[in-house]
Amino acid sequence: MKKLLIATTNPGKLGEIRRFLGDLPIELIGLKDVGITDVVEETGTTFEENAMLKAKFYAQKSGLPTLADDGGFEIDALGGEPGVKSHRWIHRDREDTDDELIAYTLEKMMGLPRAKRGAQLRLVLALVFPYGRQFTVEEKTRGIVAEIPSEHRTKGFPYRSLLFLPEIGKYYDHDLLTPEETETFNHRKRALERLKPILLRL
Repeated sequence: MKKLLIATTNPGKLGEIRRFLGDLPIELIGLKDVGITDVVEETGTTFEENAMLKAKFYAQKSGLPTLADDGGFEIDALGGEPGVKSHRWIHRDREDTDDELIAYTLEKMMGLPRAKRGAQLRLVLALVFPYGRQFTVEEKTRGIVAEIPSEHRTKGFPYRSLLFLPEIGKYYDHDLLTPEETETFNHRKRALERLKPILLRL
């Protein structure tokens, strides 16, 4: 069976990718499985640059086809912030905690009417093969920033507790969505579906 390295240190993200790619005849392994502890400095100014930086680094390090991603929360009223700073929005010297990010976002959005609370979660996946071929895909899920966060939290995904989908009256949280709603709204699943034909072919 062919192997694909999932280059993330986020256990929630790793689990989600494994779930969405579980129907492929590919062994999905994490960084721990190959003994890689190096951390890539994300110096890119866009999600695509950061995703490609990580995918290239870990593909070269492991010698395996590698999938990496980068993404974040973009709030219309804040000019697209926090964007690439989504996990270091408050503190520059460390990653912010989920609770810190939720509280800080609500503080920033305090008093804004529903019409000005538009936001999206945007994601770029980068797939790099050791022999040089590389691909990227992008997807996003739009909604509004809720005034009150969801009581349900998914560790490592703080903004899912804030992004509300008016079309279905639910927060954007995999555990709260039906399988049909996940097919429609989960941007990571949609992006991975676009990569599946490439993975099967190569």
